Amino acid sequence: MLWRVALYWYADIMNPRRLQIFAWSLSITVTVIAVIAWGQSNSWQLSGLSTYQIFPLLGLLAFSIMWSHYVAAVLRLYYKYDKGLLSRYFEVTSLVVLASILLHPGLLGWQLWRDGLGLPPANELHYVAPDMRLYIIIAMISYVIFLAYEFRRKFGARTWWKYIAYASDTAMILIFIHSLKLGSQLQMGWFRAVWYLYGLTLLGCLAYIYSQKAKLKKANQA
Repeated sequence: MLWRVALYWYADIMNPRRLQIFAWSLSITVTVIAVIAWGQSNSWQLSGLSTYQIFPLLGLLAFSIMWSHYVAAVLRLYYKYDKGLLSRYFEVTSLVVLASILLHPGLLGWQLWRDGLGLPPANELHYVAPDMRLYIIIAMISYVIFLAYEFRRKFGARTWWKYIAYASDTAMILIFIHSLKLGSQLQMGWFRAVWYLYGLTLLGCLAYIYSQKAKLKKANQA
């Protein structure tokens, strides 16, 4: 009797409604974690913050929420729910991500320009030591890819769009590396550990997503 109850509970644990709640809750949770890490790095002295202190938070939010997108997408695939189930969730949170992606380098470039270091994006290369400029460059590449991905509604049905999707997944890994190398908040022990957890689960999500695509392709060819 107990095993039947357990089996029923497991089957129902991530019903459509619960998956929606989980997705929203996960994005809110990672947002709160990012804010806590950012606040601690500024000793919670939140008055009179400079642009240089504000812009890192936007980068943390962008990656963290995008990471939650991958987790939610994998769960939807695993439970074989329709894509439309999380459409509202992705629509709203993607707007937050887009705003964060635009503002994160935008605020930095604007402040560097005000400080007399030239126009962005070239001035951002002068924000870090020469041996760290590679990680700025990969962030710039990722930035362009993420912006290109925003055209999915118009071009998502084209046969070549899959390459943009591949590039977007690659950009997530590049941004993970970029943030580890340059993110001041990630030098704290506990948040660095959380970030590594994000990275490991991201790789797991990508492995699952691509394995499912491979299975689907093989089934279609059979």
